[in-house]
Amino acid sequence: MAVFTSMASRLVAAGAALVGAWLLRYARRRRSAALYPPLLDPSTGAPLSKAAILKLRRTLFCAAQSVSYANSDPLLAMRGREHWLYDEDGRAYLDTRNNVCHVGHANSAVAAAVSAQVSMLNTNTRYLHPTVCLLARALLKTLPPPLCDGVAFFVNSGSEANDLALRLARAHTGRLGAVVVEHGYHGHTVATVSISPYKSGSARAHSTARQPEWVRAVPAPDVYRGVHRGADAAERYAEHVRDACGALGALADERSDPSLRVGAFFVESGMSVAGVLVPPDGYLRACYAAVRAAGGVCIADEVQTGLGRLGTGAWWAFEGDGKPRKAVVPDIVTVGKPLGNGMPIAAVLCSREVARSFESGPEYFNTFGGNPVCAAAALAVLGEVEARGLRARAAETGAQLRRALADLAATPQGALIGDVRGGGLFVGVDFVTDRVTRTPAAAEASWLCSRLKGTHRVLTSLDGPGDNVLVVKPPLTFGPAEVALLVSALDESLRALALVPACELRTRGHTPT
Repeated sequence: MAVFTSMASRLVAAGAALVGAWLLRYARRRRSAALYPPLLDPSTGAPLSKAAILKLRRTLFCAAQSVSYANSDPLLAMRGREHWLYDEDGRAYLDTRNNVCHVGHANSAVAAAVSAQVSMLNTNTRYLHPTVCLLARALLKTLPPPLCDGVAFFVNSGSEANDLALRLARAHTGRLGAVVVEHGYHGHTVATVSISPYKSGSARAHSTARQPEWVRAVPAPDVYRGVHRGADAAERYAEHVRDACGALGALADERSDPSLRVGAFFVESGMSVAGVLVPPDGYLRACYAAVRAAGGVCIADEVQTGLGRLGTGAWWAFEGDGKPRKAVVPDIVTVGKPLGNGMPIAAVLCSREVARSFESGPEYFNTFGGNPVCAAAALAVLGEVEARGLRARAAETGAQLRRALADLAATPQGALIGDVRGGGLFVGVDFVTDRVTRTPAAAEASWLCSRLKGTHRVLTSLDGPGDNVLVVKPPLTFGPAEVALLVSALDESLRALALVPACELRTRGHTPT
């Protein structure tokens, strides 16, 4: 009798579980239907499934425009909130990679500012408007002297910002020569691709992405796997910048063309596509001194790391820990991705001395750069960072994340973790097949990204020259609960990876993220 009772209990429990699962799926479908209108093709009235949308994407777009997770199951993102994205079925995905929505997806303050302004006026930027002037003042106030007394230009993207920064440097110095950092990325215009070794140095680079003779690339300041790793790494990497300035000077002498001398030094204050490289202390100071001694200007590309992402208390990554004794000030600063929280706005902030040199040339006009709606969004972003203490939050949450990842690296399943680096909510996990040789574990990293998304609904990003560095750069709303969720998912995924046959990994391609 007890046996039958036990079996009946198990059957009842199983039935209840099935009913519960069905009710949950039904509730999700109802919730999804309430959240999103039906996806219909307006030309036919037929439903648009995710497969149909992916087919349209592949048919109507060039294959050079990648889709995240295209080799597994692309995400159809329909809604966002803070550090979460939701698909067409209402399923939530933890977003650890979206540094565009700096103060969180669908931020209510930004949405309200945009809505109020777009219902009133949006037009080109020749007319006077208070919002863009207030934005310029607010941005310049975040900078140390003398840049805080400089001027602002507004454009639509980080690429445009860096393109304009290059023009400003040329106008001020009268020179074409540029020193850049290997694996650096500054944009997709013809000019910025030419100073982006990440693109121009690619094996797939074609005629639109060649490095001109007036560009010299120097080793990235990578103290983990780079050519210099000791206590003197900052100075030794800076020597390469001095040598590059000298090489451009020699080229100018050889060609009897002084314009080939160094006019600009471009460096990302935190290098994302290079694998989350934060320059060692003293590197920027030594590089800036060398470039200025050679007659060039220094440009800090803060498109990835600006507005407090590194959580140092400062607004800008080039400031390091914000202490005066370590302060280093560029001549030009560019900011893009985080400024509009998804709205297309970027900025170039430069000294008045550099700006005066530009005034002697043709008028500069950007139809949409700094338009009232995007300027309202950017002002709201700055307000949110300040009011919610998001710079301090980035510091605290980032420190928790790096500690948790270091603890995971000390476990047997964490043996693939060779290095955990970065600052604030700009963190890199360098996966290696061997901690001694530091060989990039590219296939393993790709497998992990797909599993994190497919099994745990955690969205991640891979970067670095070896496609093996997991980059964590989420909205600054990320907190301790999200750190625990991410690290737990990575822990389980590493355990699962240990059971995957090596032959399966060898045939695995790169997961686009």
